[in-house]
Parts: sequence; C-alpha cells; structure tokens
Amino acid sequence: MTSLRNKVFGIMGAVVGLTAFHANAAEEVNVYSLRQPFLIEPMFKQFTQETGIRVNTLFSQSGLVERIKHEGRNSPADLLLTVDIGRIQDAVDADIATPLQSDVIDANIPEQFRDQDHLWVGLTTRARVLYTSLDRVKPDAISTYEELADPEWKGRICVRSGMHVYNIALVASMIAHHGEEYTKTWLQGLKDNLARKPQGADIDQIEAVSQGVCDLAIGNSYYYGKMLDDPNKADAAKDVRIVFPNQGDRGTHVNISGVALIKNAPNKENAIKLVEFLSGDEAQHMYADVNFEYPVKPGVAWSEMVRSWGTFKSDTLPLNEVANNRGAAIRLIDEVGFNE
Repeated sequence: MTSLRNKVFGIMGAVVGLTAFHANAAEEVNVYSLRQPFLIEPMFKQFTQETGIRVNTLFSQSGLVERIKHEGRNSPADLLLTVDIGRIQDAVDADIATPLQSDVIDANIPEQFRDQDHLWVGLTTRARVLYTSLDRVKPDAISTYEELADPEWKGRICVRSGMHVYNIALVASMIAHHGEEYTKTWLQGLKDNLARKPQGADIDQIEAVSQGVCDLAIGNSYYYGKMLDDPNKADAAKDVRIVFPNQGDRGTHVNISGVALIKNAPNKENAIKLVEFLSGDEAQHMYADVNFEYPVKPGVAWSEMVRSWGTFKSDTLPLNEVANNRGAAIRLIDEVGFNE
C-alpha cells in the first residue's frame, strides 16, 4: 500500500515544484527547502553520486513549516532547509524539529552556528553590511552600526522593512550587546535618519544609493555578489562600496542559512548523512560559492568574488542569543514606528 506520506509528498510536489521523487526508493532523503533549487541541486547531485542516496527536494518560498506541522506524523519531510535564524527558530517554535546529533557535524560547524539543543545547524553565513556611495561618502565616514543613528546621516539612509527577519536579527543582536533601552534610542535615531519609508528588498536599497535617493544602505553581503554577477544590475553595484561594520570591536553581525531535522523524519539516518556531507569541505565551498555567501566551516576557501571584498571580523555572538532577543526586537521596532 502506498503510504500516506508518499501520497502527501507527491501532491505537494505537484503544487510547489518537487524535483525528484521515487515513492518506493529504498535509499532516499526528502528535503523541504525554502532555498531556490539552483542553490542546492549541485550539492545534492554530488551527494547522490558519492552515496547512492537519492535526494528528493520540495521547494517553496513560504509556508513549509506550516505544511510540516499540518502533515504531522505522516509528513514525508526529513529535513527543512531555510535562511535566517528567525525562520529556523520558527521551525523550532512549531515543534517540528528533533535533535540533529553527529560528531562529524559538531567537528565541522563552530558552536556559534549550532543550536545549543541540536535542533538546527548553520550551513552558510552572510554578513549584514553597509553600502555607501563611492561619490558622496568618504571611505572612513562610518564604521559601526551604532553610528547609523548619528545626526550627520539624517535623510541619507535606505533600508527595507524593519519587520523583515534580516533587520529583526540585527536589532536583536544590538539588544544582546547593548540592552533594550540603548537599542530603542538607537532605533529611533536610525528611523530619524531614513531618506524614505522602509520599502523593497536589499537590492532595492543598493540601487537607491546608486540613483542618489540616499547615501547609505543596509543589506546582506550576498546581494552585492548577485548584483555584480547580473549585467542588468552590475553598474548600480559598482556605484557603492561594501563596509563591514564594527571591525574595531565586536565584529560584523552575521546570520545563517541552516537546516533542521524533522521530528518524524522517515529517513533519519540518510538525513544525517546528507547534513554531514553539507558540512564538509567540498559541499561547503560549493554551497557558499553559488550564492556568494561564506562557508561556516573554518578553513574552507571563499569564492573569488567574495575574497575580492576583503576579509572581516564577524561577531561571535551565539545565534541562540539573537533568537532569544527576536521578540524584544519586534516590540521595539513597533514601539518606535520604524516603518511609519
């Protein structure tokens, strides 16, 4: 009898783009992914070549945590791939994750990028950086997140919604370092310095600097690589410089793309094998290279483009602390009316 799990997975695949699925395959692993297929398929193909274990992927831009929760014990999902500590924490809060324990993973991935209860593990990192105008801003004009609230930047900063997970994580890191009172004052100062209401995505902020709408934008580092790699956006990217904040003290805030093992995973052993593979040297380089991100495993070579931006010191604040401060961050962003 075809299992309900297989029926559910087959239906969902038809809806959101399942790339491969063999209902009766003995050696397989099923991955629900909020990451786009082109980012992960090269590693999955390599894993299958080396192990013989087929990887079935199900891609969606949203709603996968809710789907897994709804499917319950019948879910075919073994792993959830997603981005940002906030979205990973959503999976933990939904009680769909189970401890992912492996000596290989623990040896490959620094503790900073692993959950203290083993409910998730990071696979790549990205830095939350500043983009400043080459023409209108001197190279040393700003060097910290704290300076974003200085009056000299009034009317000169562009940023996406304060309620986006990337900005919530940045604010949560500020709370972890400075406390809520300081962070609320800083948020108000940053809001007062905006050139326009928060809007668009990170790439839109870089383009706004290029167009003269503002002199400084806040965005994730890999968007810079995407723009430089896109003939239609490269000229805008070349109008800005990338600034890694807080190199003189705690380092630049970094976030992750990560993975969680699903509580009722039908192929748990294969799922752990896949995460162990993704944490290894070969996959780490491939995974980070394709999206202009940084490997989480120390010693793995960065892509040529990412190396061209220079090395930087990253904030070593455990992401569990960022996750713990997300609620307070959302409250402060709301209290200062950041998006109004």
